[in-house]
Amino acid sequence: VYIRKHPLEIPPPSEKDWIKDDEEDFFLQDPDRVFDALPQPVRMINKLVMLVFENAMEIIERREALQEAQKGKVQATKCFPTAEFEVTGRASCLAASGKYIFVGLSMGLAVFQVSDCKQVCAWDTAKTEICVIRASALGNEHHALLAVDELGFVWLFCFHKDSFLFIKNLNEVEDISKRSTCLEVVLSQGGDYAGVLLQGNTEAWLEIYRLPKDSWLKERENSPGAAAGLAFRDRRSSQGSTADSLLQESLLSASKTDAKMGLPVLLMKVKPPKPITGSNFKSPLEALMKVDDGSVFGLGHNHLIKDSQWEQQEAIFRNTYQEYLEAEGESKVEIPRHATFHFLLPSRILQVGPEIKLQPAVPAGISVHWDGSHNLCLYLLNRPFKEKVDVDPKPEVVWPCAAPIACSAVSSCCRYLALACEDTAITIWDQHLGYPLTVTALLDEHVIRSMHFL
Repeated sequence: VYIRKHPLEIPPPSEKDWIKDDEEDFFLQDPDRVFDALPQPVRMINKLVMLVFENAMEIIERREALQEAQKGKVQATKCFPTAEFEVTGRASCLAASGKYIFVGLSMGLAVFQVSDCKQVCAWDTAKTEICVIRASALGNEHHALLAVDELGFVWLFCFHKDSFLFIKNLNEVEDISKRSTCLEVVLSQGGDYAGVLLQGNTEAWLEIYRLPKDSWLKERENSPGAAAGLAFRDRRSSQGSTADSLLQESLLSASKTDAKMGLPVLLMKVKPPKPITGSNFKSPLEALMKVDDGSVFGLGHNHLIKDSQWEQQEAIFRNTYQEYLEAEGESKVEIPRHATFHFLLPSRILQVGPEIKLQPAVPAGISVHWDGSHNLCLYLLNRPFKEKVDVDPKPEVVWPCAAPIACSAVSSCCRYLALACEDTAITIWDQHLGYPLTVTALLDEHVIRSMHFL
């Protein structure tokens, strides 16, 4: 009898992809699969097909979840144009006021009615492109209009029904070398005041004008002939012949002579803040004589720090942080050339005397901050008339901030004032109550360029 010396052993499988351990009990779930084992390469094809199917199902599920999430959001309404304005040339800007739309063209101005989109009149005497328009309703179908052309000149108009009346070029000078260009122009609600930010060869400044709108309304009612002549000039201005242009210029000069419209009054000229330098006071008493009652903050110019102290402090600072200064590079202090300003209605932050009567809908002051400045300066507009313009007036209120002010915004109701600093801190002020409502700080990697109230 033959007896095997070694026990029986199960031979190894002939295929490497034999059924895995976790699939040994597959016949318990599907007994028919015991006899349905597919040979190669059919099994590989089956796995690839199942993999494609599973990936497709995952994509479908993700898209369905995204569609369900989109349904829960508010969908923006798609608006399509219902009418169009036919203009001559290229339109560069526009402004709406009342039932009219003022459009700046490559060769002047045009006015359209909102109801039927038809052109009412045009103005092209200057033969220059209008780049910026600001408009405000004065009442009784009168509108104040400020237009800035491509050369930086500011044109002031009064529009009534179907005619333009040119009032004044606010920055026109006889000497062309002293010409200044307009950087920004703002017209207050109601057309009581206008602000123009100008830049010359070496400096920039802000001019604030009071517009005599009450006299304009009376003068236009008392001189209908001048308005009719001007309306005729504007309607004929689009014909473009040489003879017509000469006629238009003569009618323009005649209308200016007959209308005798009141000119805007320059209230103040605000200049950028001067850099803080060493004190020239000889004694503390002399410095105290320059200080007011001390109830408000100032700009920091009345101090007792000498130039030698500034130089000593600067040397200590540079010696301590020399490596950081070399890495970042030295930055020169430049005079700011741009300012942001807003007209403000009467509120608690603008303190006026009891002798001054304020109207609720007429601006009582302006807020100004220059680029790179920590201070928000508030100026009153209810100033007594002076023969000499108040150049670089002292602000009534100064709000110092922890960082330079990057931008600011005022709500349409003029109640809320928002300030954003370069350290991404945003403060919302209630001007009627005179205290901040909220302070929010964004992440450090964000940079605030502009703000708007919705």
